[in-house]
Amino acid sequence: MLAPPRSLAGARLRAQRPSLASDFFLDCVTTAVDDIAHHCPDALTHVDIGVEEVPDVTGLWSRRVPLATAHDGGPGRAAQIVVYRRPIELRCSDRSQIQQLIFTSMVEQLSQVTGIPLDSLDPEHHREDDGY
Repeated sequence: MLAPPRSLAGARLRAQRPSLASDFFLDCVTTAVDDIAHHCPDALTHVDIGVEEVPDVTGLWSRRVPLATAHDGGPGRAAQIVVYRRPIELRCSDRSQIQQLIFTSMVEQLSQVTGIPLDSLDPEHHREDDGY
């Protein structure tokens, strides 16, 4: 509570929980999935989307930390896209850049695992507006 009940303060005020960065990030991933599904509904069939804090970079990447990775599916196994929260957040200066970079990363990875052209996944070319 921020203020006890009294005549000047009126009703008790409750402190609102600030929006957590991880909640915002998950909302951005969900929005990106919805946008992609709107333009290319079949693109996400047999593709699992996940979010992790940081990638395991031991021995896999020597110079660059990935923002997202894609793993091809196989018989009885869905393809996977993993988006990494901390590397994306560290490259962005505000929330709109985070949204844009998540969308761009997901479109690129989805194109890689499905073979669907980038223009079909992002016909409005939102990914070209990010400057990354």
